[in-house]
Amino acid sequence: MSHEFEEHISHGRSADHRNTDHRGGFRRSDSQYADAPARRRSGDDGELIDSLHRLDGRSYGGYKSLIGDWDYGKFSLAIDRVQPDPYAPPSAVRASAQLAAMGLPEDCYSTPDQRLATADYLVRTFERNIKRFAHPGVVNIARAGQEVLQRSACTVSGEGVEVRFQVQFPARGRTILGQTAAAIFDRDVPDIVLESFDFYSDEVGKANLSDLRNHVHAYEDYRALSSQLASNGWITFVADNSVLARRSGISQSPMGGAVPFESPETLRVTVDLPHAGQITGMALRPGITVIVGGGYHGKSTLLSAIERGVYAHIPGDGRELVATAPDAVKVRAADGRAVTNVDVSPFISHLPGGSDTSAFSTENASGSTSQAAAIMEAVELGSPLLLIDEDTSATNLLIRDARMRELVHAEKEPITPLVDRIGALNSERHVSTVMVMGGSGDYLDVAHTVLMMDTYRCVDVTDRAADVVAHQPRMRTDSEDFGRANPRIPMHLRSTSDRPRTKVLGPDRVQIDKKIVDLADVAQIVDQGQTEAIGFAIRGVLEYLADGTAPLPELLDRLEAEFAEKGLDALTRFGGRQHAAFLVRPRRVDIGAAINRFRGLEVSGVRAVQNENQDENENENQDDGALACA
Repeated sequence: MSHEFEEHISHGRSADHRNTDHRGGFRRSDSQYADAPARRRSGDDGELIDSLHRLDGRSYGGYKSLIGDWDYGKFSLAIDRVQPDPYAPPSAVRASAQLAAMGLPEDCYSTPDQRLATADYLVRTFERNIKRFAHPGVVNIARAGQEVLQRSACTVSGEGVEVRFQVQFPARGRTILGQTAAAIFDRDVPDIVLESFDFYSDEVGKANLSDLRNHVHAYEDYRALSSQLASNGWITFVADNSVLARRSGISQSPMGGAVPFESPETLRVTVDLPHAGQITGMALRPGITVIVGGGYHGKSTLLSAIERGVYAHIPGDGRELVATAPDAVKVRAADGRAVTNVDVSPFISHLPGGSDTSAFSTENASGSTSQAAAIMEAVELGSPLLLIDEDTSATNLLIRDARMRELVHAEKEPITPLVDRIGALNSERHVSTVMVMGGSGDYLDVAHTVLMMDTYRCVDVTDRAADVVAHQPRMRTDSEDFGRANPRIPMHLRSTSDRPRTKVLGPDRVQIDKKIVDLADVAQIVDQGQTEAIGFAIRGVLEYLADGTAPLPELLDRLEAEFAEKGLDALTRFGGRQHAAFLVRPRRVDIGAAINRFRGLEVSGVRAVQNENQDENENENQDDGALACA
């Protein structure tokens, strides 16, 4: 690390320094200190280390006396929360520094994009340095994946930098290991912080600064590309030479030796980016795009890259210059999900018992009803682009061929397949679709663009598809009307618990009091920190913002305004922990998708699906039974 950044940090302590507190007075006795209340203190690093030595052998609760702000010279350390016992979640700590002390150049923090990218980079650097300087499990920070995202783990402003992390305070049983703790705060933590915050002009600083600038430049190029999507009216762009294939089904790292993407000549455009310069790639325009090809030729790989293109990616990912309309939504079937008063009538016309499908509710949706609801919910939230893969869809919602239409007459079949509605969805509601189809040619009639993946090479076969349609015509059953649903207005939710509980249970499950929200089918949640943030956002929208008058999109806009003003700390007033370290900014449409899957949701503004003369549970069972095979 550089001399400039290290000069004010001293790991050696004099005997005189150990005998007095930071105000010059004598320290309290060990017994007084161990039983001290948890009040916020301030001092320098020497006093913190001395305090830890004096706590050695005391009861674990004595660690609470360390809550406070500690000056390490070029950076400060805040201990905000101390775990109550060795088995509780680790203690919450923050490190902050002034930009000048770090040697951070202005071109890394002068714009909001630069500040977000720099913060993302610092989280990754901090994690690498934890592995270098700390014993496993002692110091922990949020893990970052392939996407560049807004994270509560680090914030960068014009004033300085703050990194939030956890430290496991050591113990033997419930006895404080003060000497070990002193070593952690005298050596491990300062070394991690110093190495992560060092951007001076020595060898380490130069390497850090070079990597940081690459990171910032990649993010700025992605943002510029996203801006060009909007200005040119494109729905997605995939740069030539992008590496789209991933290492495995459980890894988002790029596959070594993968065939790089090459755009079809007919769809190739050129864009100018601030750092990458002039690049070429495939631009898709609004409309209906169908991706076809043989099995294992790259259809889903291309769609997955487009799906993830709503986020920026780190240098070396291979998808740095893939950008998609930011509110694009991947929709799929999700057996068993809850649906609350959604107008699915464009796809489900009627149900046995006369239930009203313009306000459909169920606790246990079938494949077709769940996907129909997902489409309608995405449209309601204002998504301009739906992404659909045949492999994760309900077949009978996508297509119904001529033979099946002849066998099962329309009056006996409540489902109108998407192929009959997709054209009106585009022309009336201005919603585009990119879909993978490998088993049916019915969508060739309605497609504006047809792409074929041939051994991972993309070919524009739109003209060939038109010839196939001309030589093998089918009876068209398209509907010219898609219809408009009444706005759904979430009702104010009162917590059902005296002690409200919001807890993340993994990357795709969150607990709100006693209810579990399953987000497995919300495919564009890519970080567990987003899931955690979504949990508090659900509570915030329904318990704090919903007043029984505003539709869901308006409530989400209000939440977005709070994020814009306060960042992820806006979630603190919805029950999130102060100085939370593991939150990641979710997309507005994904928060909306989570609220729509919350089993405690109640909405007004639409007609209720239940008949007043029927028992609600009996009717729900009828609906589910009637569509069990959907």
